[in-house]
Amino acid sequence: MKTTEMWKKSDPWTWRQMLALLALEFVFVIFVIKYPLQQLYVDWLQNTLYAGTLTGLTIAITLMLGISIVALRPQKLSWAEVGVKSFSAKDWWRIILWILALIILSLATVYLTSFLGTTVENSKTESLKQHVTLFTLLLGVISAGIISPVYEEIFYRGFIYRWLRTRVGIGGAILISALIFTAAHYPTTNAMPVNFVGGVIFAWAYERTGSVWPGILVHGITNTIGVLLTVAG
Repeated sequence: MKTTEMWKKSDPWTWRQMLALLALEFVFVIFVIKYPLQQLYVDWLQNTLYAGTLTGLTIAITLMLGISIVALRPQKLSWAEVGVKSFSAKDWWRIILWILALIILSLATVYLTSFLGTTVENSKTESLKQHVTLFTLLLGVISAGIISPVYEEIFYRGFIYRWLRTRVGIGGAILISALIFTAAHYPTTNAMPVNFVGGVIFAWAYERTGSVWPGILVHGITNTIGVLLTVAG
């Protein structure tokens, strides 16, 4: 078996490490960072965009430390073990197709869910629309187009999808990892259908390339487009 395909068949982690990182996300991040800590940021900064960006950065640091401490450092593994490695030049055309597919499917999902009276707006996008400056636009792009894609692809695809892939196969891993990724975006329930679509495409990108960088690019570019459309709207 080719070395580049080994990650699909085996991994160095146990159920204990998987559960520990899920607890970090669904207990600590949700009940400590997304609620009391974010409210402290809002009270301190008096701006939901600034507070949301700082919250995202805090979550990114927390989850990356979790990956390092729980999954990598104990076994002296490198970040390449969670997909932080180069990808083939031939995958660039796939990246373009995945970007187009995500845009089209996301628009279709938003259109269909609009019949239920839902939108993809949240406090951060509303704050951005109300206070559009070069600084807030740059902040929105850094938050949604860089910080979120990097830590989310490493955590949800590099570790969680990889862990699931070795145990339940490609179909189960894509579905379950996309559902976990979607659930992690609570309480922004209105955007969850789009999150699920993205989770499927990002997992497929990792499946095809063995690297999280294509998913980061697709994720980052489409999120940036979303920020620009928010400002334009």
